[in-house]
Amino acid sequence: MKRAIYPGSFDPPTNGHLDIIERASHLFEEVYIGVLNNPEKKGMFTIDERKTMIEEVLPETPECRFIVEDFSGLLVDYARHRETFAVIRGIRAVSDYEYELQMALMNRRLEPRLETVFLVANPNVSYISSSLIKQIYKLGGEIDGLVPKLIAEKMKNNG
Repeated sequence: MKRAIYPGSFDPPTNGHLDIIERASHLFEEVYIGVLNNPEKKGMFTIDERKTMIEEVLPETPECRFIVEDFSGLLVDYARHRETFAVIRGIRAVSDYEYELQMALMNRRLEPRLETVFLVANPNVSYISSSLIKQIYKLGGEIDGLVPKLIAEKMKNNG
């Protein structure tokens, strides 16, 4: 079975994340969506809230099964635990590529079986990031169309 991990903080999940998830579903039969639990960062949403939100907005795909779970620590350890050695990463700009290349090479150094698959963002979502969404929201800006409606509602309810 072709399996992959799509790791991230997903705080909040955006339309950019969903674009990558949907496109990954055409490449893999099973995708672990690994929600990173970083105790040093205070997120807008808890880990459980992020996992639930992702599950609620996942696309329906008969060819791919999604498993949403949290993990902490090194991605290579999570990959070994799940016996999944493909990592999906979205690339929005050259700056993403530079960072993601460094991470991919280090992960490969730590776990030689680990391959990174880069998916270039669709232009209509390439400017979206979770941190930018949070900043716009906190400053009173409009986030409709940048995140799924359900996520926008949860952000408004979360304050």
